[in-house]
Amino acid sequence: MEKKKKTTIYDIAKEVGTSAATVSRVLSNSGYPVKDELRNKILEAAKELNYSPNIIGRMLKKNESRDIGVIVPNISNPFFPQLVLGIEQEARKRGYNILLCNSFRDFETERKYIQSLCQKQIGGIILSSVNEDYVFLEEIQQSGVKLVVLDNDSGDLKCNKIGFDYVKGGMMAIDYLVEMGHRDIAFISSPFTKKSRSKAFEGYKLGLYRNNIAFTDEYLMISDIEKEFENTTYEFENGKCMVDRLLRLEKCPTAVFAVNDMTAFGIVQRIINLGLKVPEDISVVGFDNLELSSMINPPLTTINQPSIETGRLASRILIDSMNETRREDISISLEPSLVIRNSVRNLRI
Repeated sequence: MEKKKKTTIYDIAKEVGTSAATVSRVLSNSGYPVKDELRNKILEAAKELNYSPNIIGRMLKKNESRDIGVIVPNISNPFFPQLVLGIEQEARKRGYNILLCNSFRDFETERKYIQSLCQKQIGGIILSSVNEDYVFLEEIQQSGVKLVVLDNDSGDLKCNKIGFDYVKGGMMAIDYLVEMGHRDIAFISSPFTKKSRSKAFEGYKLGLYRNNIAFTDEYLMISDIEKEFENTTYEFENGKCMVDRLLRLEKCPTAVFAVNDMTAFGIVQRIINLGLKVPEDISVVGFDNLELSSMINPPLTTINQPSIETGRLASRILIDSMNETRREDISISLEPSLVIRNSVRNLRI
């Protein structure tokens, strides 16, 4: 059976006896002066012929793409699906779609995704970058693509930025542990390939300092390499491995501050698998407040980094920027908060 040919503006023009240009002006509501009688004939013919405009072609012609790009380092880390959920919720509310890209923390992969999105004439990109080539991002912006950069110390790069006070979050974690009577506190992290990790560590050190606790190198546990796992996340496996190193210390700490919740989950699981208890033997504090942190046993005390809210805010800022309802770049630093659950023992009791 032969597929029915789609009606075009040329079919309507032939039916009415006018030019395709005139039909296009009427159907696009361009404001070009057309006599009412002819306008009505064109609209009636379009209805009778079941004309459906080529919206995609029209958007590309006017450079009005309704798609925005989102690039994250690793979608297997539950923080980023929550972030993307917030981005998509706000984007759909505003009539936009998202194109999601996973860079796997690889500089070159991130660059290729950005180039590919630009070739698709995308209007804006939300980027959680692992790349410090800000010259490249400046060139992208000069081509007309709007940017919102997340959690990255992007220096003098002029674009929309949403950050988070990781230093303050680290200090809050240590203050709480000290308040609960802990003074032997370890810090466990994957390599400092992200600014967020080094900033959380800075908060850890400042927290020790202002509580008159000397920093001890042996309580700093950072893995030597970073790699991805197909069926799980690197941070979770790293947390498990670091526990073995922790227990080999001459003096085991009473508490651990993990660089993120996934690392904390690995720490908790390994401690329990070894026949020890959290928090009775070792207390654990995480960083992120993933949804899973309230579901594990014991529920995890952690620093709240509002992932879904960050995504919504990023989406709102980008779309406003694309529509030029906001012309000046915005730089925002979100504040942490402490979520107290059951993974920290009170040594003062």
